[in-house]
Amino acid sequence: MLPTHKFRRLYGPLVKRIIPLIVVIAFLVVVAKVVVWSKQFMDATGLTPVTILKLVFNTGVSLKETDGRTNILVLGIAGGTHAGSDLTDTMIVLSFDMHKRTLAMIAIPRDIWSETLKDKINSAYHYGEDLPAGKAGKKEGGGIVLSRVIVEDVTGLPIHYTMLIDFSGFEDVIDLVSGVTVAVPQAFTDPDFPIAGREEDVCGGDPQFRCRYESVSFEQGLQEMSGERALMYVRSRHAEGEEGSDFARSRRQQDVMIALKEKLITPNVYLSPSRLRDIVNAFDNATETDVRVGEFATVGKIVSRIPESKVVRISLEDQLVEPPLWQYGRYVLVPKEDYASLHAYIKEKISL
Repeated sequence: MLPTHKFRRLYGPLVKRIIPLIVVIAFLVVVAKVVVWSKQFMDATGLTPVTILKLVFNTGVSLKETDGRTNILVLGIAGGTHAGSDLTDTMIVLSFDMHKRTLAMIAIPRDIWSETLKDKINSAYHYGEDLPAGKAGKKEGGGIVLSRVIVEDVTGLPIHYTMLIDFSGFEDVIDLVSGVTVAVPQAFTDPDFPIAGREEDVCGGDPQFRCRYESVSFEQGLQEMSGERALMYVRSRHAEGEEGSDFARSRRQQDVMIALKEKLITPNVYLSPSRLRDIVNAFDNATETDVRVGEFATVGKIVSRIPESKVVRISLEDQLVEPPLWQYGRYVLVPKEDYASLHAYIKEKISL
């Protein structure tokens, strides 16, 4: 072995020349990988280089807002061609405070009566979208537009964006992130969960049509749920006791949305262009929305920075009552006092 001083004399100049070369090569390799990943990311998401730079160095593109808040209406339908497939049984308003970085999730019960529609609020999409032009009851503006207008009437909030999600697409997205972890507050069983594809089955003449339904159960505690299982959890309506209420179902929908958000912001999702592309495609195939790609990415970045401690879940259960059956001819919900009082309640809650 050469003495240290001889090694330095013989190889020192060579090392001094090689180290900068190694650094340059390493830098070029990193740059190349970033360029390739960026190209794959842009191909996967449809984002432009300018939008990506805005997302990296700022909050992203500008969003519509009112007094610092952006409100997004999320609607969910069962899909298919059976009766009631275009009723929005999931209705949640996501209200972001852009400055405080807080999120309010307002669950809108599907049975609230709309004086404008003379029907339940969950029928707005049906009246705006699926009735033939010129048919009695057809409303102007399209399904998501009419839904937005009706929810604005009921909540008193300006709705800046609307997103309609087909439940089947919701299932696909959860499977693409390898499922979600949900805390089930109490065990329950739904003996009458509808089986997809059997909505019109005559069941061999069975007057109760039992072949159209199955029994599903959920245990208390943390549960790992696939897309199919999570869909059952958020759609279940016929459990006995509290879990059979529309308000409990709204709470479950909020829980799964938060669990999905936590999965979507993990590095193994957003650092994988191929997985990201599959998720974007699943969302695209299952949604109808007026949110543009850049706006959607900006919302995603904002949501990823909001901890669960800054998420406020708002239930309208205490603000609504069931009027006498004869008054509307069916089960509906109306404000205890009036819509102005309901608007004031919502405004107060989202400001906490």
